[in-house]
Amino acid sequence: MRYTSAEEVNLALVRGLFDKVLNPMDSSAVDRFIAPDYIQHNPNVETGREPLKAFLDFIRKESPEAVHDVKRMFADADHVIVHYHVRRWSGDQGFAVIDIFRIENGLIAEHWDVSQDVPVGGPNVNGMF
Repeated sequence: MRYTSAEEVNLALVRGLFDKVLNPMDSSAVDRFIAPDYIQHNPNVETGREPLKAFLDFIRKESPEAVHDVKRMFADADHVIVHYHVRRWSGDQGFAVIDIFRIENGLIAEHWDVSQDVPVGGPNVNGMF
């Protein structure tokens, strides 16, 4: 897939979010990636940067071994879509997650996500990733 230079920049921004914020659960790095007027669509987190920081701090406390294993990432203009596997601890089957980020002025301005449990077994051998 060929991306425009703006899409490449957006992909790098979101990769940085995973590398510097989500995998280390480092709320202190949020401001480098998230816009001040950030809009959150996850029903479990209030909108804005400060609630996101508080959520990350909570997750880090509850699941300090959590891993966000990115499987694929796509860009479409000002949107970046990420498909990844969250595991909270060693041996956890975890969640399959898809995030959609909207980028504006070089920062993540808006976020949507969907997730589902990763089952053991199932009717096919394809897996979720």
